[in-house]
Amino acid sequence: MLDFPRWKVASIVALLAALCLLAIPSFLPESVTDKWGPIPHPRVNLGLDLAGGSYLLLEADTADLANSRLETMRDQVSTEMRRGNPRIDIGDISTRDGQLSFMLRDPSQVDAARERLLSITGGGAGMTGQREWDIQVVDTSRFILKQTQAGLNQAIDTAMKDATEVVRRRIDELGTKEPTILQQGSNRIVVQVPGLQNPQALKDLLGKTAKLEFKLVDTNANPADLAKGNAPAGSQVLSYPGNPLGAPVIAVKRPVIISGDQLIDAQQTFDQQTNAAQVAITFDAQGGRKFARITQENTGKPFAIILDNKVISAPNINEPILGGRASISGNFTVQTANELAIALRSGKLPVNLKVVEERTVGPDLGADSIHAGVLASAIAAIAVIVFMTLTYGRFGIYANIAVVINVLVILAVMAMLNATLTLPGIAGFVLTIGTAVDANVLINERIREERRRGRSVVQAVELGYKEASRTIFEANVTHAISGLIMLVLGSGPVKGFAVVLLIGIVTSVFTAVTFTRMLVVLWLRREKPKTINI
Repeated sequence: MLDFPRWKVASIVALLAALCLLAIPSFLPESVTDKWGPIPHPRVNLGLDLAGGSYLLLEADTADLANSRLETMRDQVSTEMRRGNPRIDIGDISTRDGQLSFMLRDPSQVDAARERLLSITGGGAGMTGQREWDIQVVDTSRFILKQTQAGLNQAIDTAMKDATEVVRRRIDELGTKEPTILQQGSNRIVVQVPGLQNPQALKDLLGKTAKLEFKLVDTNANPADLAKGNAPAGSQVLSYPGNPLGAPVIAVKRPVIISGDQLIDAQQTFDQQTNAAQVAITFDAQGGRKFARITQENTGKPFAIILDNKVISAPNINEPILGGRASISGNFTVQTANELAIALRSGKLPVNLKVVEERTVGPDLGADSIHAGVLASAIAAIAVIVFMTLTYGRFGIYANIAVVINVLVILAVMAMLNATLTLPGIAGFVLTIGTAVDANVLINERIREERRRGRSVVQAVELGYKEASRTIFEANVTHAISGLIMLVLGSGPVKGFAVVLLIGIVTSVFTAVTFTRMLVVLWLRREKPKTINI
């Protein structure tokens, strides 16, 4: 029991002192800690319910995803049938009624066409081992492709995972601290951004799919047909609000000459001639070479810059565009151009997202919650300190010191882990204060019992810590299991409570057992008492 070497004492004191120092920045305003320069100053981030901010619930448009898969399959079928040897001649490809259909001009090529379709659809089975597309032959020469529910579900699951990551990258670009972004159910994403009081800017940013495409303009389209929504074969009609010719639509050829997937950078800049806001984009090496080749082959022809299926501009290719750089101009303000640049840098959303719920939490409500939480914690701490001091005397004072240090250590660990403190987390703090002395109560009561049995002071203290430690360990293991379950299966507030609980379990056991034992040993060595009041 008394074998507590100096190196161990020094290690424990140094560790706890360092952690207590790391907790200090969390009590100071950011304006103060920012002036510390290179000095480490981690701080606990406040959650939405404490700092105020914006809450959005986004829902994926699964019908649009199904249509996008059809359009992608249309392009793949058209390319594959032309590219193979021998070439398979097909008629127009239709995507009506949620299915893709086309007719062979030569019925004898049915088997060859089926083989190519199977290669496009991965042999008919996707990653789950279930068929993603049903392929049917009707009237000996017409193929019909339908999406299976299993294939669509797999596509939705993949798209939601990718969309969650894209949303996270876009919000990080805003410079916000500790946003909460998580998937809810099969087609929803929860976004919480503490400190952001303008949800409209957040909605504008997250509402952009940022699907950027460059396509050639179909100059042979009949304006009368375009007004009716009809385009020549191989082309499509897209909205063009800024069309200088007055018509709000334009016909573009379906093949994508280059897409936003090949971007490596996008920045808001200004046009040197007009000083208008624009977005400068840079393609990767492959995209730059492709863009140069396309512009060389189509000099003098117009091409359309398309964002989220809307044409932003349709300039003429006056000369080859080399170097892999281009500019997107339109009726941009500095803010909208910057938002577009962020959206392009973070990548396109694989599925359209719409806001189905939004809330703005004011900072005043958070301040009231913090005040109430601090008051509750203070009352709990004072009550525990008074009770422990009156009941166990010196040993109670040691336990109280451990409780205070335990609170500081929890804050320090949360700051180093970059964790977020929520209102349920404050509840976890209050609970930790009340339960942190449980270990000391068990130890002190066991010491009392050993003294009543006639043990000496040193023997009673040694047995008290030794025997009670088993019970303390088992009790905290059960608490930790409950906390882990809440952390894994819970969401939002439940996770906030679980984080504080789990950190508090580890730190309270260390401070209540190891730290108080050190204080008792140092006192016994110095005073060598013949009796103790406990």
